[in-house]
Amino acid sequence: MTSTSEVLDDLEDRLFIGGRWRESASGTRFDVVDPATGDAIAHVADATPADGIAALDAAVAAAESWAATTPRVRGEILRRAFDLVQTQFEELALLMTLEMGKPLAESRSEVTYGGEFLRWFSEEAVRINGRYGTNPEGTGRMIVSYRPVGPCYLITPWNFPLAMATRKIAPALAAGCTVVLKPAELTPLTTLALAGILQEAGLPDGVVNVVTTTDAAGVSGPIIRDPRLRKLSFTGSTPVGKQLIRQAADSVLRVSMELGGNAPFLVFEDADLDLAIDGAMLAKFRNIGQACTAANRFLVHESVAEEFAERVTARVRELHMGRGTEHGVTIGPLIDDRAVTKAQDLVDDAVMRRAALRVGGTSAPGPGTFFEPTVLVGVATGSRILEEEIFGPVLAIVPFADEADAVRLANATEFGLVSYVFTQDPARGQRMIDRLETGMMGLNVGAISNAAAPFGGVKQSGMGREGGVEGIHEYLSVKYTLTPDPYAKR
Repeated sequence: MTSTSEVLDDLEDRLFIGGRWRESASGTRFDVVDPATGDAIAHVADATPADGIAALDAAVAAAESWAATTPRVRGEILRRAFDLVQTQFEELALLMTLEMGKPLAESRSEVTYGGEFLRWFSEEAVRINGRYGTNPEGTGRMIVSYRPVGPCYLITPWNFPLAMATRKIAPALAAGCTVVLKPAELTPLTTLALAGILQEAGLPDGVVNVVTTTDAAGVSGPIIRDPRLRKLSFTGSTPVGKQLIRQAADSVLRVSMELGGNAPFLVFEDADLDLAIDGAMLAKFRNIGQACTAANRFLVHESVAEEFAERVTARVRELHMGRGTEHGVTIGPLIDDRAVTKAQDLVDDAVMRRAALRVGGTSAPGPGTFFEPTVLVGVATGSRILEEEIFGPVLAIVPFADEADAVRLANATEFGLVSYVFTQDPARGQRMIDRLETGMMGLNVGAISNAAAPFGGVKQSGMGREGGVEGIHEYLSVKYTLTPDPYAKR
């Protein structure tokens, strides 16, 4: 196992701008804290608005030459970055566990998942196609081609430090765009490590720039207002996403928004309960419940609700809470005190409305920001936990009477990211695909994310897609050209 000191070497006090590591303009820095202990593990350069503009300057300066770089060269750089991620697999996994808190086994899974975006888009770089054909009138030839949109500003969250960065950077680079990336202040170290990997892979100076900061609004505002910026991509909460969309409107920026979720997990009376419980454990407790794809509302048919609750509670009791670096730990800390307070408030509100607490339900004594894995049954309509994104290890069960009732409950939210359905009836599964108002759905599976699939939601869960053949088009603009009919008489 790589030591903590080794993995943290060379990640402190630096921004990555124009292919060079440098201090912030103010010379100040901020602490990165291990949520399992509350201890500072690194000190990172705290970027100013001037640093943000310097990063955009570098991205603009590199834009023309990077756009002109051949797709094969762009793809090969991304492929080399993928290979380097594999050689630094354990170091990256440990780094994520230290700064975010997830168990080491889950961090390893994220390295695999995050690396796949580099590999997938290394292959997509050479598959940016257009079309050519005669117009309907036969008077000319239509050429439809794709061009990189230009410099992009990418804002990533704290919960998946590697995968959220590669999911945005890889398609942007494959399309021929340059980027400025601002990671979450809670987990900046993995992104800085990724910048070093991209540099080692041969990425030209200025194509990727990273600014770490505690002043997200102050740094982001001038970048978004700058007329040279062409694209904004954000993953985070819906309220912040709405603010960014408003800012982007002034410059009519292309935007991609991956926002909040309130995922329903439907268990019908004919479900394979063994499969459903396995899926529930994965959909709820992966990443300590801190995922926009986490199941938020467990809607279970009344005929199997009690058996489901008993069996899932038994599984939850087997979870082992502790620091993610410790052997056998399956539940790490929440990211900070605010997350613990929110989980506690949601549980208390549900219990006040007469939900029954089967296990857990409270924060654990420090150090660290831990919250016990929790199961609630009989959660009443109007409970906050059914309306707000939990982002914690709390499983809330609501019984339903029939299929129409299940669909009504599932769709009773402004969010529409993902849904999960467990049924052995193929026709019912098809009806759920058609009727559930979500951008993604897992049918008899508890995890859906894949680099080859389009990730994104509907309603207030966002716009645009990341991953899949669709993902690269978020970073491409369409150009139509008409040429004369080559056979027309002159």
